[in-house]
This record gives sequence, structure tokens and C-alpha cells, in this order.
Amino acid sequence: MDTETTGKVSLDHIYSQPDPRAYFDTLRELGYCIPQLAKPHFAELIADYREAAGVAAPTILDIGCSYGINAALLRCDATMDDLYERYCDRAFYAHDTLVSRDREFVRDRGRPGTRFMGLDASDSALSYALETGFIDEAVHTDLEAGEPTESQRERLAAADLVVSTGCVGYVTERTISRIARAHGERLPWMAHFVLRMFPFEPVADSLAEAGYKTVRHEGVFKQRRFATPEEHTQVLDTLSSVGVDPHGLETDGWLYAQLYLSRPTHPERGSS
Repeated sequence: MDTETTGKVSLDHIYSQPDPRAYFDTLRELGYCIPQLAKPHFAELIADYREAAGVAAPTILDIGCSYGINAALLRCDATMDDLYERYCDRAFYAHDTLVSRDREFVRDRGRPGTRFMGLDASDSALSYALETGFIDEAVHTDLEAGEPTESQRERLAAADLVVSTGCVGYVTERTISRIARAHGERLPWMAHFVLRMFPFEPVADSLAEAGYKTVRHEGVFKQRRFATPEEHTQVLDTLSSVGVDPHGLETDGWLYAQLYLSRPTHPERGSS
């Protein structure tokens, strides 16, 4: 397996398939669970926003949404075990069959009250999430590379809340600030689960300049097991280099994330 500069194994290949079977087959073996752990925190944030802003059906932008996993969990009240069951050991299914099954899943289990927008650099993953109805709208772009087009900016500006479960560190304050500035007047609320090897301060500082206050939620959250001994060793080295103590956490064989919540310092800027 290829590794990134942090030592973390690159799993880019699982995001470029026409459907999520390789994604779930690979990540089930690693105990990937961060979307499940994030789900109640996102649900609470959505409920808080509804009450504060008076918006019955807020739009949630998921950065690095891949195949629409966070949206599927929230929209269909699903679990990661549900999704592993849906996609693993299904090599005999035709792609179109998977799409049809997921459309039916959304029709049967989908709950009203939210709109989901996905942002990702993988056109294949985004297309699947959109085709199945896990997400309502897709923005296929790399905001690390440049500003959004006018059309993309208009779509991003509709976001009431912005969430992510592992993309920060690969996307930086450039992406986050471009999303925050998309509307020009109204600031979306944000919740980001960030691996401990990636300092969040540059993002928090950028958001502070835009008018946010960021608070780190108490506790840590498992993301997945290390894929190889080499990944484990190199990530521990990365953690040491950024001054993070891995004892009792990453030393035990799991990647861990922290949750950062960012809200506008002036409440009126976070309301429609």
C-alpha cells in the first residue's frame, strides 16, 4: 500500500470506483467507524440549528462525502453495520442493481427535514451518492486548488451546516475558508472530526478571521485500525513531531479523531 507524507496509508483507490463495494470491503477489515460515532453529534447540531435559526429543513454540506455515507446514516437512520451488510460480499450484484436497491432504501427509510449536499474530488463517488438519492446535490471540485466557480459558489452558499469526518488535513484552511465565505453575509455552522495527527489551529485561525469561535469537544473518537505495522510506526512518528502524546490511544492500534465545533460569534450571521 502507498503511504502519504504523514505515514497514513493511502486508500485513494476505494473512492474512484463506480459504487461503494470496494470502499466498504476495505474499511470493514479496518473497523472503520467514525461516521457512526459522528452521527449523534451531527444530529444534535442539526437540531440546535433548526431551533436557533428557525429553519425547518437545513442544508448540510459534507466535505469529502465520498459515496454519501454521512448522509445515508442521517437521512435513513442507518448504522455502519447496516451499510457494511448492504455492500460487502455483494460482488455478484450488477452496478445498476445496487443503485436500484439504494434508491428503494432511501424511499423506504428516508426521513424529511434535511437536505444534503456533497463536496468531493471523486466524480465516481459523488455520482453514486447523487444517483441513489443519498445526497440531493453535488459539488465536484478541489477547493485546495482554487476558488469555486460562480455556479459552485452559489451552491455552497446554500449550506446551513458544514460537516466532515476525516478530510481535514488533506483539505486545509483554504477549502474551509472558501466555503465559509461562499455566501458573503451568512456563515454556516461547522463540525469537523479531525485526526489527531493534523493540527486544527490553522483552520480555527482562518475561521476566527471570518467571524467564528471554535471549541474542541471533549473526548476522542476512533476512526479505524492501522492498516499495516509500517503505517502504525510512521503515524506515531508524525504524532510525536506535532507534539501529540499517543500513549493509550494510537499506541494501541487505532487512529483517533477529535471533534471541533465552529459557530459564528454573532448569531445573526449564522441564521437565514
